[in-house]
Amino acid sequence: MALSLKVSFWATAASLPFGLFTAYALARWSFPGKQFLNGLVHLPLVLPPVVTGYLLLLTFGRSGWLGAWLAEIGIVFAFRWTGAALAAAIMAFPLMVRAIRLSIEAVDRRLEQAGATLGASPPWVFVTLTLPMILPGILAGTILAFAKAMGEFGATITFVSNIPGQTRTIPTAIYAFLQVPGGEGSALKLVLVSVVVAMGAVLLSEVLARRVAARIGGA
Repeated sequence: MALSLKVSFWATAASLPFGLFTAYALARWSFPGKQFLNGLVHLPLVLPPVVTGYLLLLTFGRSGWLGAWLAEIGIVFAFRWTGAALAAAIMAFPLMVRAIRLSIEAVDRRLEQAGATLGASPPWVFVTLTLPMILPGILAGTILAFAKAMGEFGATITFVSNIPGQTRTIPTAIYAFLQVPGGEGSALKLVLVSVVVAMGAVLLSEVLARRVAARIGGA
């Protein structure tokens, strides 16, 4: 449980800045390759998780084209909890970006333009006007990403295996318990934890999404 919380926390925290930037770019900017970026962001949702895990292994494994270089400076992802966090972050990233992007698109651009006409720079308009309005959407995306990271299995077990105390998160622990006689009881307890976390995340994200709609509608 503690390892799953650790992996999910760092997966969510590390990907949040990238998720916010990507969501804003997709919602507000026009640039060559925008549709490709949108497809790339959502690719983990449609690819089999095992494929994503294998691609991570090819890229960030000790002999991978990027992993070999990182290993030389002491950064290793494969078969480490950091690799589990990376896999969870990639699998959860589309949910985070989508929630934040929808909240940004719901903001009336005329409000941002009005702020600009008063002499505010674009970054200041974003910080003082846009960011407070999309904050519930950011929280909703963060919560969904955290819950997805808690439940990630396929990419994780492919990339970092199922090592007790190192990479054994709740989903991989459930899988391990189901492989041994008499492990069904322990697996069921973890299943219940997973259901509670997932349901709580969905309900809370719905509440936050309604707040976004209400705030934008009353603006």
